[in-house]
Amino acid sequence: MVITATFDGVTVTTQANVYFDGKCVSHGIQLADGTKKSVGVILPATLTFNTGAPEIMEGVAGSCRVRLKGEADWKTYGAGESFDVPGNSSFDIEVAGEPYHYICHFG
Repeated sequence: MVITATFDGVTVTTQANVYFDGKCVSHGIQLADGTKKSVGVILPATLTFNTGAPEIMEGVAGSCRVRLKGEADWKTYGAGESFDVPGNSSFDIEVAGEPYHYICHFG
């Protein structure tokens, strides 16, 4: 998979979304066609995120381990790899060492 390096013609929400006492920080973006995404970074931690809409998490840099709701096994993802999260669900994510940079594609 090719890593998305830039988005052209976007609107950026300058107020950051800060979660888990600063362990995850993201900014919302909206493409010209109305598509919404967020770009962010997760610092070393183990966190649980809940989803409303389905999400595709695309790794830009770093790596993480992920366990989707209802699954017993953790899977590792790095830069250039992505994982799908169903809507109205949750996932555990563990980042160790270098921060994990990501793009979250909603819907």
